[in-house]
Amino acid sequence: MDEVDLVFGNVDKPRLVQQIVEWRGEHAVPCAIGDEADYISPRIGRTRAMVKIQEGCNQVCAYCIVPKVRGRERSIPTEALVGEIQLLAAKGYKEVVLTGTQLGSYGFDLVGASLGLLIATILSRCNIERLRVSSLQPREITDDLLALWSDKRLCPHFHMPLQSGSNSILRMMRRRYTAEDYVETVKRIRERIPQASITADVIVGFPGETDADFRATYELCESIGFADLHMFPYSMRPGTSAAYYDDQLEFPAKSERMHALLNLGKSMANQFRQGSLGTVRSVLWESQIADEGAIQWTGLTDNYIRVKSKSNLPLLNVIAPAMLASLDVEGTVRAEIV
Repeated sequence: MDEVDLVFGNVDKPRLVQQIVEWRGEHAVPCAIGDEADYISPRIGRTRAMVKIQEGCNQVCAYCIVPKVRGRERSIPTEALVGEIQLLAAKGYKEVVLTGTQLGSYGFDLVGASLGLLIATILSRCNIERLRVSSLQPREITDDLLALWSDKRLCPHFHMPLQSGSNSILRMMRRRYTAEDYVETVKRIRERIPQASITADVIVGFPGETDADFRATYELCESIGFADLHMFPYSMRPGTSAAYYDDQLEFPAKSERMHALLNLGKSMANQFRQGSLGTVRSVLWESQIADEGAIQWTGLTDNYIRVKSKSNLPLLNVIAPAMLASLDVEGTVRAEIV
């Protein structure tokens, strides 16, 4: 394509500026000066840092192009991650979010490493005030892993992709769990960590999804009562197995199902927030705006509820307890600093 000058792989992102400069024949790099440590120093007001612990995916789900564009799974050594998190804490970050394509597979390619051991090591060697795990598969959440949440620095929030509540669709998607597995994991989390929030992803309109399949998804989501739900209409990705499946759904059917699930997701989110009113949660206050002569702060609770509060206290980048007081018509939780 004449419009394309360069193509970069995902692993080349850290050298993007350098490679463009080399291609253009420039000598100065005005936007990349300073020593290496400066590259991860926080901007003013930055409170949370995303730390990638692994890259790639070996699961090859039928709808997903990630394995082709990001390659096979590979883990970042534990010592490198501990060093990065220690540096981030020293730079002023209050929360670190562990990210990756398949977090539960972390360490399979390293000697004596696993996600549980990594989390335990970070908690024992780093003074970061909060640690959050971004996403896990149902079968990866074991009793041993959940036991780590006895440390209050681990945020009680679990994001588990569901994708479908129909076992036949899950098999077609090549997911590695059943609807029953998913429900059992939710039960295990809630028994161990009652106030944890559980959020999920759902794909609507996967090829061959019948009314009964969608109803199974809807009813499963409704019975679980997620704290939040992220929905996506199925979108064909050339090069994936699902692109060749028969019974591709037309847009009207996807739109109707998306609308139903969006309404359910909003209702469940409001119910979770309503049920949290009157409780005191730790909040990481992240930003402020002027509001009728007062300062209105916005922040995130440990269990992933976005809250707002009016206060003239200097709360930027501070973790402080707040009582969740009310829910407005827009679904925003108003909090009072304790």
